[in-house]
Amino acid sequence: MARAGDILSIEPRGLNRTRSAAYIGIGVSLFDQMVSDGRVSKPKHINSRLVWDRRELDESFDALPRDGEVSSNPWEEE
Repeated sequence: MARAGDILSIEPRGLNRTRSAAYIGIGVSLFDQMVSDGRVSKPKHINSRLVWDRRELDESFDALPRDGEVSSNPWEEE
């Protein structure tokens, strides 16, 4: 039988909205805005829960422009 000290800590792949926002370092309202405008992927459904895939959050974060770069987000084009 496994003891508490023998169990590995497992980081979940699916994150709820609050943890997803914290994962990429922003507040929940900005996270909601970024999901709405497409800068962050939409959630997946697991029964009644909405969860964001950590890998997709990484991809969304990687696609964000760096300071001084022009955004390729079509929502931000004038």
